[in-house]
Parts: sequence; structure tokens; C-alpha cells
Amino acid sequence: MTETTGRRPTGLVLPTYRPDGDRTHPPLLSPEYGSTVLRAPSRPLVLLPQRLTEVTGPLLGAERLGPLDHDLTRQHDGEPIGQRIIVHGRVRDGDGRPVPDTLVEIWQPNAAGRYRHAVDNWPAPLDPNFTGVGRALTDADGRYRFVTIAPGAYPWRNHLNAWRPAHIHFSLFGRAFTQRLVTQMYFPGDPLFFQDPIFNSIPDRQARQRLVSRYDHTVSEPEWALGFEFDIVLRGRDSTPFEDGDDDDD
Repeated sequence: MTETTGRRPTGLVLPTYRPDGDRTHPPLLSPEYGSTVLRAPSRPLVLLPQRLTEVTGPLLGAERLGPLDHDLTRQHDGEPIGQRIIVHGRVRDGDGRPVPDTLVEIWQPNAAGRYRHAVDNWPAPLDPNFTGVGRALTDADGRYRFVTIAPGAYPWRNHLNAWRPAHIHFSLFGRAFTQRLVTQMYFPGDPLFFQDPIFNSIPDRQARQRLVSRYDHTVSEPEWALGFEFDIVLRGRDSTPFEDGDDDDD
């Protein structure tokens, strides 16, 4: 298949995407979220058209994954502290079709709400048996699955008595490293939603709820782990809200 530009065929057809909802994603400048005041662009954005690097590049194949990358509870000699959970879901495009062979990465704090990171030094204990990072590839039906520990809330100094709701960060790669989407998964019924400017920076209430996972009793394993389902839609009116990059509250 070729694409015709004027009278000359280019030989390359670049993908097109369904437009997202106008109020799905948070604005780059959300004054209640203090970090955006410093990093939001002050000039109009420049549209960069897709070129060859956006549709080709390093392939993120199964050989890049370790046997325990998907199970954050078995990456060390001992067991981590906290409630085991199973997080699973599907990655779909704007037409509802599954997206296979997508690299899904997660990172999160431990059960006490602390990241294994040099700049995270609030007085919560580190867990020597929990690093808090994992990755998996979606299967032919766009499904992924992680075993991990329920993350704890933590303070982050955005405003007086500010606490982040419990969450897990998700990163999805496309066909090249320039195709990356970052989002967060929250848990149902969290009492901290009301004061979290990151969650509430998403204008549309229904879009915010697409970041909240669903408890899945059919996936919960007896006397072992609770199950949570989190589906991710990449484009269209039902798109999962995405960030402009890694949020720097962590």
C-alpha cells in the first residue's frame, strides 16, 4: 500500500488516529498541581508530523523480558510486606481492537508508600524485598497481567497536608521509543481523591473514573491475592487519560 503526495507515491502509509475527547486529558497548566506552573510551556506547541522514526525503530520483543518481570513479589530472596494483588487488563485502540505485543511497564511505592528512589526520603520504611518495578508484553488479545503489592499513600508537599491516593504508574511503548504513553491506575473508593490535584486536573468526571481500577473477584485467588482490572484505551472518545510525561511528585 502506498500513500500519494501530490503525484508521487511515497510508499509509506502513516497511521491515523481517532481524536480524543476534548476534556479527556489534563491541561499542561493546572495551577493547583504546583509542578505544572514551572514546566508547562509558555508558547504555543509546535506540531511535529509523524516520520519514519515514529513507525519504525527498536522492537520491544519478548526476549527483553525476564521470567519474573511481571511478578514484583518474587524478584528478591524474601517476600515483600503488604497485601498481594493481581492487576490485569486489556490494551485496546480507539476502535476497540486489542493491541498485541505492547510493552507495559509499571512502577509504584511499597506498602508503606515509599519508592526505592534516592530522592524519596520521607520517614516510611523501605522494603528490602520490594523494588516496585515490573514489565510485561500484551498477548494476542491485548491482555497483560502483573502480581504485586498494594501501594500505600504518601505525602508530597503540593499543598497543606497533601497525600497522593494509592496508585500504580503505567508506561506503554509503541513501535518506537518516541511512542510512549504514561498514566496512573487508582483504586476504587480511595478517600484521598477529593484533594489530589493530579487526579482532579482531568476536566471530565467520566474520564477521571477511567483511571480507577475495578475490583475483580473472579481474578482474586483464594488465600493469596486480590484481583483488580484496569483496561487501557489508547485513542478516541473513551481514551484513558494520559500524562505529558513522568509526574515529578515521586
